[in-house]
This record gives sequence, structure tokens and C-alpha cells, in this order.
Amino acid sequence: MRGKWVQVAVLLALACAHAAVAAAAPVLRVLAWPGYAEPEVVRDFETRTGAHVELTVIDTDESMWQRLNANGGADFDVFAANTAELQRYIRAELVRPVDPALIPNTRAQLPRFRQRAAIPGLVHTQGGVAQTYAIPFTYSEMGLIYDKRQVSTPPTSIAALWDPRYQGKVLAYGGGTHSFSLAAQMLGAASPFKIDTAMWPRTVDALIDLRRNVLGFYNQPEESISLFQRHGAALMYANYGTQQLHLLKAQGVDAGYVIPREGALAWLDCWAITRRAREPALAHAWIDLLLGEQASQLLVSRQGLANTTTESDSSRPEVRLLWLEPVENAGRREALWARIRSGDRASRVLAP
Repeated sequence: MRGKWVQVAVLLALACAHAAVAAAAPVLRVLAWPGYAEPEVVRDFETRTGAHVELTVIDTDESMWQRLNANGGADFDVFAANTAELQRYIRAELVRPVDPALIPNTRAQLPRFRQRAAIPGLVHTQGGVAQTYAIPFTYSEMGLIYDKRQVSTPPTSIAALWDPRYQGKVLAYGGGTHSFSLAAQMLGAASPFKIDTAMWPRTVDALIDLRRNVLGFYNQPEESISLFQRHGAALMYANYGTQQLHLLKAQGVDAGYVIPREGALAWLDCWAITRRAREPALAHAWIDLLLGEQASQLLVSRQGLANTTTESDSSRPEVRLLWLEPVENAGRREALWARIRSGDRASRVLAP
């Protein structure tokens, strides 16, 4: 009997020892979107560094803001956000500059992404010194998806969404902010993110015309695939870009994808480090690994997204991508969009 208790004591001691080792291991707290940190990538990082990854997954920009802002950024070390959203984290002093010298894999990125100062919002000057606040990771342009059975000639312009030939056959994104940017781009605005006073009426008219042409609006990628198939859509504004094309093809739809001649609005998600990160060195190591071959290829094969290290149709220098920027008044855009979608005429939409 005594031998049995000795064995139990030994097992307890071993368990305590393992727990102590685990407790001593550093923890990297990551906040990211679905599919950005695949299980095998996390395991690889933990093996390489001896650290433990505590991964939190979010599905909206607002959810990310609430989590990071709740405790002044102290609950996380590293997170992924698009360039437009990044600006409010910088203004709120929730992020610290990133040191590209600690991320060797940036040297493997395509030229477009190595030239960080050319990407709006990534580089800010503090005290006369230019500092990088995030490293590009993945992106998608908002192109046009079309059903090859119904559209024999690929569309070349975003104006195709307004084409009477496709009335009742068009799917559009349900968000007001991007919809106003789309209309402003179609109208030739100098910047689709800054609508001036004189252009508001024209933009509203354009969106009312678009509303009359569409069969429906979607918010999530999976929803758009269901609508496209169920209603036999001919043309879709792809707010999630190649990710939606990937999903459609997986369902057996013979779909094509084009970037219009006006260029395409595009989101660029980047890794940033919180100002109150407990493990900044590990955060830099995480970003470096996520730019590596394994993680980069999984973005393409599993998520249908582009990475910043491999050439794709949209990474060619001649393709015009308009990286998302903060808009002049997101609240006004959403309020007017709600009126447009409800069926109001232009005078009602623009009423105070």
C-alpha cells in the first residue's frame, strides 16, 4: 500500500513540475481574424520559441476595437487590422512602432508591400522620424465576379453594376461606407474616401439607381454565395474579393473575376503591436513567421486570400488598388445608406 502512495506522490510531483514549466513559458496574446493563424502555424511558432500562443478570434472591426480599447491595449500583444482601422488605434495611442529590422521575412515581400511609406497610414512621422506602425500581411481587392454562363464578355468597368442588361441580376454589398466609396469611384471622384459637398447629391442618385438594379444585398461571404446560387445572379460586387470567388468555385459555379479599369477598392490587413505588449520581441517573431512560406501559402489554399510574398493577378504593378482609408463621415454615410435601402427618394435621403 505504501508503494502505491509513493507512486501517487511521484505522479503529483511530476504534474506540478510540468505545470511550473508551463507557467514559466512566455505567453503571446494574439487577436486575429478567422484563418489568419492556422493550427499548424501556431504549433510551429510554439515549437520554435518555447512560448504559448493565446489566440482570440474576432469577426468584426468593432469587436476588435472593443477588445483592444477595453484595457488600453494591455490584454493583447499583437493583432491584425486593415489600414483604415489602424489609424484609430494610432490616434488612441494603442499601438507602438514596429521594427522591420527584427522581421527578416519582410525582405521576401513583393515590392508593393516593401514600399510601406507609399501605403496610406502605415508610416507616421514622430519628432521628425518616420516610423512604421504595421506590416502588411494579406489583402483582397473588391473586384467584380460574373457568371460565365450569363455574361459572355467579362465586364471592364464598375459601371457594369448599373447596366440595365443586368437589372435584377446584380448582388451588392450591404455596407453603407463601402457603397458610397464605390459610387464615388464610379463617378470619377478624386478620392472615393472624401466626398465633397457638391458631390453628395450625385452620389446619392447613383446609389438609388444601383438599388433599383440589384436583386439583393449581402454582408458575409457565405451569404453572398447562397444568394448568387439561389437567385441565379449574373454579376456581383465582390466586397471580399477572391475569397468569394474561391467559395463559388468550391460550389461548382463557373465564375470569372475581374478588376475594373477604374481600379479596385482594396483592404490590406497588417500585423501591429500594442503599446502595452508584454512580449514585444515575441510579437516581432510572430509577424516574421506569419510572413513565412507556410502561413503565406495557407492564406491562398484555405482562405482564397492573397499574401504579400507571392505574385498574383492583383499584385502586378500596373493593377490599380485603392487601399481603404478613413472616410470623411462614416456616420453620415451609414445614415443616408439606410434611407436609400428603405426606398426613399433623393430629396428624403438628403433631408436633415
